[in-house]
Amino acid sequence: MTAVEPLPGEPAAVADFGGERALVVADVHCGIETALRYERGVELASNADSRRERLLSLLDRSRADRLVVLGDLGHRIGDPRGDEREELETLVDAVTARVPLTLAKGNHDGGVAAAFGDRVEVTPGDGARFGDVGVLHGHTWPSEAVLSAETVCVGHEHPAVKLTDSVGGSRVEQAWLRGSLDSAAFAEGLGVDVSELEWNDPELVVFPAFNDRSGGTWVNVEGQGFLAPFLPEALVDGEAYLLDGTRLGDYRRV
Repeated sequence: MTAVEPLPGEPAAVADFGGERALVVADVHCGIETALRYERGVELASNADSRRERLLSLLDRSRADRLVVLGDLGHRIGDPRGDEREELETLVDAVTARVPLTLAKGNHDGGVAAAFGDRVEVTPGDGARFGDVGVLHGHTWPSEAVLSAETVCVGHEHPAVKLTDSVGGSRVEQAWLRGSLDSAAFAEGLGVDVSELEWNDPELVVFPAFNDRSGGTWVNVEGQGFLAPFLPEALVDGEAYLLDGTRLGDYRRV
């Protein structure tokens, strides 16, 4: 298989870590319903059980040796508590009873890393490399080690596309964003000379959010700003794909 292969119909992929098979997801945002209630006054029943069971089902389906979360395993930026803490405890226990869990630390994960660091492998904010695959959340510039990989996986953006039909109706669907990267943009962002980078012309894979209640960036709508500091400038030729594998082409022209 290719280094990173999406699972049809799911915001998840299987990655080859060089001798280890990983299930990779991004932006689980455990406890998001509590935040929506207090921050926006939106009352939603918790999907904690279904999120956990869905992850466990994907572990079975993918026959993975490891689960990798590309940041924002939790939703609260500070220490997790209440319903969020309970959801995280149950999820981490259920996953680690089967396989190791790696968290590419995201901007929402400071408290999660402190609370669960004894059971979860937590990478630095600028990511880590496993075999030919680099992983990070995407809220910071990736390390040079991550950029030396052949494939770079990020979350953070929650990419989606707004699709409009011939009579003006529209819908928003989660999407994958994939494309090649510009070495010069990263050299500038990291403050190094481009010749100093170990560059293997990596493909960027931007993961849709695992939590479909967490909103997203409409990548094909003008004026929608990207969140990652290297996007969209460092993305040379990004293409969008729906979760079912439908190729939409250049994300800017969808």
